[in-house]
Amino acid sequence: MTSVQDHPTALRSHGSYQHVDVTQVGGVIGAVVGGIRVGGDVSPAAVAELRAALLRHKVVFLRDQQHATDADQRAFARLLGTPTKPHPTVSGDGGVVLPIDAEQGKANSWHTDVTFVDRVPAISVLRAITLPPYGGTTVWANTAAAYRRLHPALQALAGTLRAVHTNLYDYAAERPQIGGIDVKEEEYRDEFRHLEFETEHPVVRIHPETGEPTLLLGHFVRSFPGLATADFNDLFGLLQRHITRLENTVRWTWRPGDVAIWDNRATQHYAVADYDDQPRLLHRITIAGDIPVGINGDTSIVRKGDASHYSDVAA
Repeated sequence: MTSVQDHPTALRSHGSYQHVDVTQVGGVIGAVVGGIRVGGDVSPAAVAELRAALLRHKVVFLRDQQHATDADQRAFARLLGTPTKPHPTVSGDGGVVLPIDAEQGKANSWHTDVTFVDRVPAISVLRAITLPPYGGTTVWANTAAAYRRLHPALQALAGTLRAVHTNLYDYAAERPQIGGIDVKEEEYRDEFRHLEFETEHPVVRIHPETGEPTLLLGHFVRSFPGLATADFNDLFGLLQRHITRLENTVRWTWRPGDVAIWDNRATQHYAVADYDDQPRLLHRITIAGDIPVGINGDTSIVRKGDASHYSDVAA
């Protein structure tokens, strides 16, 4: 795992970037981008280079954005695409911002955002608001690299699989609660689950911009249709282990003013719950994505729920 700090050995990319500075921080995933001030007035050339860096490095980090407000974050996100509503089931700020608040629970398991709908978001933009004095890091994994590194026989098997994703996943499956659940957390879970969504996705999807095959899995997956539960558990665990190998990840230590932008079509992430009961608040905006297409040309299928109120389908 690459742990991101400001260190002199990071690789600075030159040549292809003329309007931003891009410092690669891991061989597989992650880069720090400089020369951008979050807001709505970033030049089209700088936005194009930021997007190119994002597609290459899967997650990019902007430092020193202490000036940014929700309005700045919204205007900046619109430069990357059409923002979605905060969430298919959670109201957030009523506009486009979803508060990621430790008081409402901790998403300390591997996932890709909102895969339980057919129109999986393309990009997420996350801005630090309140940080704990220790801990609270976030880890990202590259799902395109994970697919490339699979044995060809496993690639062939994964390409035939489809997965059912749902927002009614078991919160406690990997995160047992000790001493009960806080009232605010229970209220948030009730809101999260008050509408039911269930979508069947290809396990291997083709990235619509890069053409890379990527693995579309994470904690919203409930089953592989046609497989017994024991076989599903074994195969899901095998593929998830490949995605989350430490060599395939980057770990970010947040500082005030940080903004992280990740390609939700080619990553999973995990917010590490190692900060006790300290407050932690970040604001997330997601950018509308398309309906995934599998490596064999199959597309995602809605089984329950209508996400049209949440997001347009990106062209």
